[in-house]
Amino acid sequence: MDNSRKMVVPLPESDLNKKEQVAGMFDRIAGKYDFLNHLLSLGIDKGWRKKAIRSIEPIQPKQILDVATGTGDFAIACLAISPDKVTGVDISEGMLAVGRTKMKEKQLEDKISLMYGDSEQLPFEDNSFDAITCAYGVRNFENLEKGLSQMQRVLRSGGRLAILEFSHPKKFPFRQLYKFYFRYILPTIGKAVSKDATAYTYLPQSVAAFPEGQDFLKILTKCGFKQVKARPLTFGITTLYTAEK
Repeated sequence: MDNSRKMVVPLPESDLNKKEQVAGMFDRIAGKYDFLNHLLSLGIDKGWRKKAIRSIEPIQPKQILDVATGTGDFAIACLAISPDKVTGVDISEGMLAVGRTKMKEKQLEDKISLMYGDSEQLPFEDNSFDAITCAYGVRNFENLEKGLSQMQRVLRSGGRLAILEFSHPKKFPFRQLYKFYFRYILPTIGKAVSKDATAYTYLPQSVAAFPEGQDFLKILTKCGFKQVKARPLTFGITTLYTAEK
């Protein structure tokens, strides 16, 4: 396990490993996840996803892998650039069940396939995908470098990676407002709606522990990616990381 960073888990007293705790946490909140996701981000998350998808559009990817796909919102958004197939993987069966229902209702089952998949052991051949996306999932990896290395392995040469992850605004007053919102408002609303006390307390803790900006770019480079870039969005609330193989 990578011990160079503090390991933040949803349930510090639990004997389960981080992967098991994260899967269980998302299983518990799956039914409310989409509603909370858009509510707590004030709907801005849709714009962030569009920017991420635009970053992979120039290579016209036909096979896209969405890691930590959750209920499949990012996978659906990827259809805007006309891939042949989007494959979404996640370790939470609860989130996948919600996502599969969504695909069925939207009649997208021929375009999007959702399946159980562990980022540290992706069940695909080398060079299988033209592009890989991941929204707000990498900070939940138990071993960040192992997960990123697996993503690099299944991406074809010349393929593109787009990762969205929360980050910290640097300028006044956005930094102060963000800290207050993340520490007090978000956990209160999250707990009230999801009825889960841990998920939205873990979220700001996991963001605080994540190696953002240049630190994350160094890790991407170490894992074999090239042309690594970080683009802060909305005053730095989130960051779009892009890379190539």
